[in-house]
Amino acid sequence: MSNTKKDLVIVESPAKARTLSKILGTKYNLKASMGHIRDLPKSKLGVDVENDFTPDYVVPRTKSKTVKELKDAAKTAKTIFLATDPDREGEAIAWHLGEVINPGKIPMRRVVFHEITDEAVQHAFKTPRGIDMHLVDAQQARRVLDRLVGYKLSPLLWQKVRRGLSAGRVQSVALRIIVEREREVTGFVPAEFWVIEAEMEKGGFKPSFRAKLIGLADGTDLTVDTEAKAQTIKDRLEKSKYAVEKVKMKKVMRQPAPPFITSTLQQEAWYKLRFSAEQTMAIAQQLYEGLPIGDGDTVGLITYMRTDSTHVARTAVAETRDFIKEKYGEEYLPPHARVFTKVVKGAQEAHEAIRPTKIHRLPEQIKAHLNNNQFKLYQLIWNRMVASQMAAAAYENTSVEIIAKPIGVKEHYLLRTNSSVMKFPGFTTLYTRDEGKTDEEEAIAALPVMEKGDVLKLLQLFNEQRFTQPPPRFTEASLIRALEEKGIGRPSTYAPIISNIQYREYVTKSSGILKPTELGFTVSDLLTKNFPEVFDIEFTARMEDELDEIAEQKKSWGTVIKDFYTPFEKTLTNAKDVIERVKMADEITTEVCEKCGKPMAIKTGRFGKFLACTGYPDCKTTKKYQIKTGVSCPECGSELVRRNSKKNKVFYGCSNYPNCKFAANAKPLPQKCPECGGLLTEYKEKQAKCTKCRYRGPIPEAATATAVQS
Repeated sequence: MSNTKKDLVIVESPAKARTLSKILGTKYNLKASMGHIRDLPKSKLGVDVENDFTPDYVVPRTKSKTVKELKDAAKTAKTIFLATDPDREGEAIAWHLGEVINPGKIPMRRVVFHEITDEAVQHAFKTPRGIDMHLVDAQQARRVLDRLVGYKLSPLLWQKVRRGLSAGRVQSVALRIIVEREREVTGFVPAEFWVIEAEMEKGGFKPSFRAKLIGLADGTDLTVDTEAKAQTIKDRLEKSKYAVEKVKMKKVMRQPAPPFITSTLQQEAWYKLRFSAEQTMAIAQQLYEGLPIGDGDTVGLITYMRTDSTHVARTAVAETRDFIKEKYGEEYLPPHARVFTKVVKGAQEAHEAIRPTKIHRLPEQIKAHLNNNQFKLYQLIWNRMVASQMAAAAYENTSVEIIAKPIGVKEHYLLRTNSSVMKFPGFTTLYTRDEGKTDEEEAIAALPVMEKGDVLKLLQLFNEQRFTQPPPRFTEASLIRALEEKGIGRPSTYAPIISNIQYREYVTKSSGILKPTELGFTVSDLLTKNFPEVFDIEFTARMEDELDEIAEQKKSWGTVIKDFYTPFEKTLTNAKDVIERVKMADEITTEVCEKCGKPMAIKTGRFGKFLACTGYPDCKTTKKYQIKTGVSCPECGSELVRRNSKKNKVFYGCSNYPNCKFAANAKPLPQKCPECGGLLTEYKEKQAKCTKCRYRGPIPEAATATAVQS
């Protein structure tokens, strides 16, 4: 038997280890750390504020077995390669691994690759490096800052509002943005206005077209805010002569969007696929770490999914251009390759954009090896990358200004009509929408050929009452865009931020819309009033910039934390004395006390939520808190209730647990499957899937169930 030592390679996940093992072969021993192996303790602050904010890292009990296995593997290794993800968090995990394993004289090297392909991995192992402590320090600074805010403010919320609450340095700013938008919406006062359009034609040319009233012919604006004013103008326009005043034609070239970065992928996955940010990142992680395709070999399908760079490797661009020429022809290939410039504020390490690892691995070719969601996300990423190197779409835009001259009235009116006709589809053949924005060049019916002085015939006039609209409430996608534009958070934080504020019940999501709860309003107002700088949007963005400066060796992490903590501690000390306790109204449920018949209310105690009789103190009855669905368990007939897993993931299980262990990840629906009569669960917006058969389709018509809290 050979006693030849192997090199040890440590990654975060078993899936990534399996993919790498196919590339590296048998001379390497692959092990997974299962994420972080060391962190700040849960039972205490874990930061020595008196000694340069030194963190006190510990290995959680749940990681003891993993650490022992890694240490044992390290003892017999020739060289240890730390192949964790290529970002700050990955760098920090690699550093923690080195600190915990402490292999002594055994060399330990860091390898970095942005895609799990033969070429990228082999190159990384030929060019290893040491741990980049500047990236580690930037991540440590973020972790320590978040811990200081969370552990100092959360007890304050427990004391002043209720038990079980938490505050976060970035999540509370995201909550503030949602709360402020909600107040804009609810405080909005609609203003009436009227839209007046004229349907007309030129010399019998069909079809007719509509022109919209813009103002007076001399350039004066018109305020049409009452029905009476609208009717007066309409009466005048009915007795007017119409002639073309100006025709303007313009060729417009619309360029494709760059390949995805984390934020744009999360946004577009919501708009096109209705995937949440968390769901998008989970599926992207699977595509990156590798899936079995073809002959069963595990292959990394996309580049690393946490990035704010639009840079694409030259080889990938060349491969994409070759594919476009071969598939679509020369006319769809621009003369020069497109180079996209990073425009994201605070863009971090020189990552690539999110793209397929091989363009010639077409979505349809591997569809049979992916589940439905994996296929959809891969196809979205593939389409976006290919489209980014395709020719621009060409449009011919026409704008016609028309003068209406009422008989017997000095004031003349200006009307305008526009058309946009696609002349060449370019990249839109493959990809047609960017981050939910409607294409401005959406095809409008062509207008008749017109010249200045042409007389037009009025066919009909239309008066329509409208009202100004409040700003839209946030969806996950639009919130991510807002956070990105304001410089709040980074690629790895968007999804956790949104998940946390929902899990804490500060925000609810219904039909994709995020709305703050009463608790969310209370917590946000308390924090922003008493800690105005800490939860100021611009201040939080500046903190992100300072974390970037630590990574760029421009600042020390100790100085950044000290500059933050010194004023924060003073504000905190004052707030404890100044803030009065907030009395939250009890949430009354439909559940009735079995002893006295009074309604029961939701309370929060040391171990979380429970139900208590509103007859307290005369009646001290309490019950376990459950969120009922009104849907019966398909296995035993008991009611299905909402639960949270140990990792705080929502799922739906039988209320008869542990006697019945039925569970579903998606929300159950009261309607039965139209094909087999089985249990339906929410699949996506207005869509359902069956837990028993393969039904995927519209939710059958029936009264929808209302969740009952009890």
